[in-house]
Amino acid sequence: MSEDHKHRARIFLHRGDLVQARQAWEAAVADDRLADDQGELSNSLGNLGNTCALLHDLARAEECYREVLAIQRVERNEHAIAHTLVNLGNLHIGADRPEKARPYYLEALDLLRALNDQRALGILYNNLALEEARTREWEQAVKSFTLALGCHRAVGNEEGLAVTYGQMGKCFLDRGDLANAERCLNNASEHYVRLGSEPAEAAVLRQLSALYRKRRDHTSARRCLERVVLIDQRYRLPETRTDLAALSELASQE
Repeated sequence: MSEDHKHRARIFLHRGDLVQARQAWEAAVADDRLADDQGELSNSLGNLGNTCALLHDLARAEECYREVLAIQRVERNEHAIAHTLVNLGNLHIGADRPEKARPYYLEALDLLRALNDQRALGILYNNLALEEARTREWEQAVKSFTLALGCHRAVGNEEGLAVTYGQMGKCFLDRGDLANAERCLNNASEHYVRLGSEPAEAAVLRQLSALYRKRRDHTSARRCLERVVLIDQRYRLPETRTDLAALSELASQE
């Protein structure tokens, strides 16, 4: 019966029906408890926790992840432990409790360094950098973003490079360092072009346009927005009207 519930849960997740998926995972967890299969129970609880997190039931998600973590510590599965620790940290970030997230992130960091898991380290350093930027710990945030970039390069994670450069650019922009912000945002844009991810490219170009407006470089700001509007119209993005208005305003200033 447990496998039937898991199969149903995956189908519901694929359809985007999180409520039904949750019910199916709860049933799978109950079956795995009866079978006393700790490995399967850990997997089902992890999936249940992920589904609850998507439903914003953070308390139930945390309960699931904590039980998963207890099982993984007994089994001494360090990769799995690190993954669950990151999930717990992410939950606290989602609940606006960053001070509780950091210990989980740091324990995961120790494990992932020992395992030399560059892909996971890149994502984790990026998470840490975002929280450091949020609390205006600019120097530490830049260090963490830089470490994330190094990890992404080591495994050829093009999407990771694009995301991190974009977020690092936003960090520099918030700090008022326009030169480094421009460099990072241009790098992000180039990576998104290579990935063929035009909506993500548009998001970066909006920030570049804002940067150029701060410099009163209206020509560069307009060129960015012209490209953004083309992408808006191609994908029918919700920002189209706002971007057209900003472009019209820039044209009147030249």
